Amino acid sequence: MEEAAAGVGRFKANYAVERKIEPFYKGGKVQLDQTGQHLFCVCGTKVNILDVASGAVLRSLEQEDQEDITAFDLSPDDEVLVTASRALLLAQWAWREGSITRLWKAIHTAPVATMAFDPTSTLLATGGCDGAVRVWDVVRHYGTHHFRGSPGVVHLVAFHPDPARLLLFSSAIDATIRMWSLQDRSCLAVLSAHYSAVTSLTFSADGHTMLSSGRDKICIVWDLRSHQALRTIPVFESVEAAVLLPEEPAPKLGVKSSGLHFLTAGSQGVLRVWEAASGQCVYTQQQLSGPGQELTHCALVRAAGLLLSVTADHNLLLYEAHSLQLQKQFAGYSEEVLDVRFLGPEDSHIVVASNSPCLKVFELQTSACQILHGHTDIVLALDVFRKGWLFASCAKDQSIRVWRMNKAGRVTCVAQGSGHTHSVGTICCSRLKETFLVTGSQDCTVKLWPLPEAQLPKSTAPDSGPAVLQAQATQRCHDKDINSVAVAPNDKLLATGSQDRTAKLWALPQCQLLGIFSGHRRGLWCVQFSPMDQVLATASADGTIKLWALQDFSCLKTFEGHDASVLKVAFVSRGTQLLSSGSDGLVKLWTIKNNECVRTLDAHDDKVWGLHCSRLDDHALTGASDSCVILWKDVTEAEQAEEQAKREEQVVRQQELDNLLQEKRYLRALGLAISLDRPHTVLTVIQAIRRDPEACEKLEATVLRLRRDQKEALLRFCVTWNTNSRHCHEAQAVLGVLLRHEAPEELLAYEGVRASLEALLPYTERHFQRLSRTLQAATFLDFLWHNMKLPTLPAAPSAL
Repeated sequence: MEEAAAGVGRFKANYAVERKIEPFYKGGKVQLDQTGQHLFCVCGTKVNILDVASGAVLRSLEQEDQEDITAFDLSPDDEVLVTASRALLLAQWAWREGSITRLWKAIHTAPVATMAFDPTSTLLATGGCDGAVRVWDVVRHYGTHHFRGSPGVVHLVAFHPDPARLLLFSSAIDATIRMWSLQDRSCLAVLSAHYSAVTSLTFSADGHTMLSSGRDKICIVWDLRSHQALRTIPVFESVEAAVLLPEEPAPKLGVKSSGLHFLTAGSQGVLRVWEAASGQCVYTQQQLSGPGQELTHCALVRAAGLLLSVTADHNLLLYEAHSLQLQKQFAGYSEEVLDVRFLGPEDSHIVVASNSPCLKVFELQTSACQILHGHTDIVLALDVFRKGWLFASCAKDQSIRVWRMNKAGRVTCVAQGSGHTHSVGTICCSRLKETFLVTGSQDCTVKLWPLPEAQLPKSTAPDSGPAVLQAQATQRCHDKDINSVAVAPNDKLLATGSQDRTAKLWALPQCQLLGIFSGHRRGLWCVQFSPMDQVLATASADGTIKLWALQDFSCLKTFEGHDASVLKVAFVSRGTQLLSSGSDGLVKLWTIKNNECVRTLDAHDDKVWGLHCSRLDDHALTGASDSCVILWKDVTEAEQAEEQAKREEQVVRQQELDNLLQEKRYLRALGLAISLDRPHTVLTVIQAIRRDPEACEKLEATVLRLRRDQKEALLRFCVTWNTNSRHCHEAQAVLGVLLRHEAPEELLAYEGVRASLEALLPYTERHFQRLSRTLQAATFLDFLWHNMKLPTLPAAPSAL
């Protein structure tokens, strides 16, 4: 009890951003370097470089024009990166240092849509939206070729892998492939067999065969000697990328013979391997496909033995090339984050629900990401059971799912249930044991789902599907959408918050109505029980948070401070404080006892839908519509300790300063006062020096022995003192020393000297005029005194 009482007295005062999970890829090209250690991807105006091992963004490269990046390419030798922006500028980067080595105009009349290096890393081809193809020598820095003739946007360029042939291929909106000779500066052939946009070109090891893929659901094998199509292979999906596999057996991919095999990625969302000679699909990847799972990009890095694929949901998947074993997953862009939760008994992971049917689980220490498939529509809400291994999700597909994380951090779906007739917008887990779930839906009902232990296998076998959950009780609770449900810490009460502006209290498990909380002027977004008291907190679209007594359903307190809807509320500090998040992008910390908003945290740019606190109460997690997830750390104790240390240091330094002044060690005293950055303390030292019998010499000797940065600080302090007539004499004395003994060139080299002089001049003139007037008056008084003829005073009568 003593510990609990101590905890209650320890209020939080501030949180600081410890970690930020931001979008790093918003669509477009992605590329791995030859070692497979770095991943390059476009995110608006930047090209982000990721460390594949940790998943961390090592560097963000942004051109000076701050326009969107339209194309980029990394040279085959991994040395040079070139980016093109919407401002029609090309930038050549030394990407490891993050510096631009050269910037030049693209000369295209419209933005560059694509670019590619030749195998020697010396030539760069750019294809523009103006239909032109240009070739640049990046070593000698000049344009070598300009090819016209392509109608519309040139969206694909590729050099032949044999540099001796000097061949360049391009494809534009007319679905043909143009073959350009750099030697003859002419178009050698126009290869036309596709009926839709050509999406990729790849070449065989001997350089005699080329494979093209298109959105017309076919791949074509071309003979580059005769410029004829050798074979057309229907692949029955719109292909975004095709990759020729090395001509060696790969039994795990169905490649048994040494003939030409290629891999396709497209609208079906699975990787497939085809045999070119027979046109047969020899391998199909087993993967859950669904909305957002279509593949938009695929690339093979032979040297590293890696295959990279990208989904329409901006997820990047890295496979081992010979077996297509998944190695790494990266979530590039979460769009609108709708809910976030800590996972694991020590809050080692977080789970994020965004505008997607997929859930993303991040390990906080390593940034490793796992993407969970199962729902078929957007996941709207999450909740975690007490132990942290089991969590639940609900979605627009009218279903709920229960997931289990094992000790290795792998997550599998162990149960699912359906029964609501509209999207399920809120979910809450039982608090004491893993016994039941409660869900609230747009169909205005609440369902209670029991979780029988026997139905939840510890580890789901690949062939056995998730257990099926059945609702035990269904209750129509409100007349409008139910936005929030909360289970009391003892599992015996349920609170519901609705768009109908009320919250209701129900007895579990029969869902009997106990009472109604009414008082908000707009719909409720969140309800939450206090962990310590019989109190319910509600957050509403009217911009307020209210606390209610469970005994008599009366409103105890109202917290006003958000300028817009309050979307989430959570109790912290053992129920003595509140954290709230709003649609204004702000997170606020409140102390319940005095209704005070202690701190406003501003790090999001849009609605903060997700808010969760760690079990140790030392971290908070927020997710918002700006697609950022932020991990906040409670820094109250650290700040208090820092403040205490500062106070103690100030006391020690003040004592040291007093001792130095007592001992008349003026130089040390002045240096210490300047290091404290307190003008008044420095003034005290100057006054002490001027009280000395040999003031003038002492002041000169002390000031001139200061370092240059200390003299600059002293000059800044003089500006402050000079504004006051009581302290102007000290300021003028210091100025006099500096002006008499410092050369004008040295004074002008001082930092901020011009601003200091501008501030000193008007006050110095005013002090001079005031002293001149005082001197005139004193001289006049002296003159009067000397010229006054005092009458002789009569002798005082003697007292008899």
